[in-house]
Amino acid sequence: MLSPADSLAPEWLVVPDDANDLPAAVWPASAERGDDGALRLAGLSAIDLAETYGTPLLVIDEDEVRSRARAFRSAFDTAAADHDTTARVYYAGKALLTTTIARWVVDEGLRIDVCTGGELEVALAAGVSAASLGFHGNNKSVAELERAVEVGIGTIIVDSAIEIERLAAITARTGAVQRVLVRVISGVHAETHDFLATAHEDQKFGFPLAEAEQAVARIREIPGLEFVGLHCHIGSQIFGVAGFRESASRVLELHAALLDGGAVPQLNLGGGFGIAYTSVDDPTPIETLAGEIVAAVAEGCAARGIAVPALSFEPGRAIVGTAGVTIYEVGTTKDVALDSGATRRYISVDGGMSDNARTALYEAQFSARLASRTGTGSPQLSRVVGKHCESGDIVVDHEYLPADVSPGDLLAVPSTGAYCAPLSSNYNHVPRPPIVAVHDGRSAIIVRGETIADVLSRDVGVADAESNG
Repeated sequence: MLSPADSLAPEWLVVPDDANDLPAAVWPASAERGDDGALRLAGLSAIDLAETYGTPLLVIDEDEVRSRARAFRSAFDTAAADHDTTARVYYAGKALLTTTIARWVVDEGLRIDVCTGGELEVALAAGVSAASLGFHGNNKSVAELERAVEVGIGTIIVDSAIEIERLAAITARTGAVQRVLVRVISGVHAETHDFLATAHEDQKFGFPLAEAEQAVARIREIPGLEFVGLHCHIGSQIFGVAGFRESASRVLELHAALLDGGAVPQLNLGGGFGIAYTSVDDPTPIETLAGEIVAAVAEGCAARGIAVPALSFEPGRAIVGTAGVTIYEVGTTKDVALDSGATRRYISVDGGMSDNARTALYEAQFSARLASRTGTGSPQLSRVVGKHCESGDIVVDHEYLPADVSPGDLLAVPSTGAYCAPLSSNYNHVPRPPIVAVHDGRSAIIVRGETIADVLSRDVGVADAESNG
């Protein structure tokens, strides 16, 4: 029989036999508990990491990133070879892009997608060849496009008629020839949060299928632009292949029609492959995804009597998400009595929506575990919250944690490698935490944490006050 507190839990959340366990799906492969009960990542204790770098702290497991990058490349290479074509894998840099991570994924044979001028500069600063970059974005400025063309970027994914004309003017002035893909809206609504779905008609990205042929015709008229194919992305955090299969089928209709006017050598089906954030999430294995998606494209091409184009895919979260673990220190705990007669345990940590906005933004679910020791209390339904002045400042909405979690304990939240640091802010003037890479018993800062001085440095009034003091 459920206790009043257990009645607050969502249906998918089950009471664990052991609130200290580390479900493999949501943790890096190196995660384990040491003899002292503390969480260890790549052989390093969470206690030692917290003492060295402070909390909150985002830890990225290098081996996890590299192994997932290799797995994606191998899976799509194999699937493409089975159907007499090739596949390129681009790392979607928006998930988490630093110069160090850029070098890791390029070392493993991946290319990189960027979607702003800032991300472009990070990739270039990492030494990544501009020719291996793709440039996304629905509102690329003239300055961003000029920079991309100047450095010789591999492909620009055009998103609007205005962007086509901007590129026409830039290439006419510079004499460059720029390779472009056209992003299209397939109309397939992925089974995900509305803000993560990017292929339904009423949204900001791409050309509707009915308008894309005209856009391609205009590109083919421009001497400085080389049309190399179509791009489609149906959303993010997607399990299964049904959406990808349907989207590919619709885009192939356009692809086949465009062949009457010239070559269409490439088809980029985007990314959006999901990962596990909780123990009940069941993401599709990458080998299955690659095999079934490429097979669907091959079948669609065979039905239309056309050759299978070169394929591209853009995983981001699926490469870096599970590699990230955020470590917090518990500040306070409180039991809040509710009108229903239940009591909810609130555990407040020293970070929150400034380092992980995904719960507030997408209603994302996360897991959590005691990281500095093994808990001895029975599993208690808890809500992990941050320190910000917002009721919605929730890090983990529902989780069973040992009842003896106390101030000073460390908590670890897994699967925070994607979209947490990129979405971070200085809300309430809280400095953003460092990002530390771990590998084979060693750790190193790859993005330094901010200080209060960093936060105040942008406030011109501080300098004015000091000079008038």
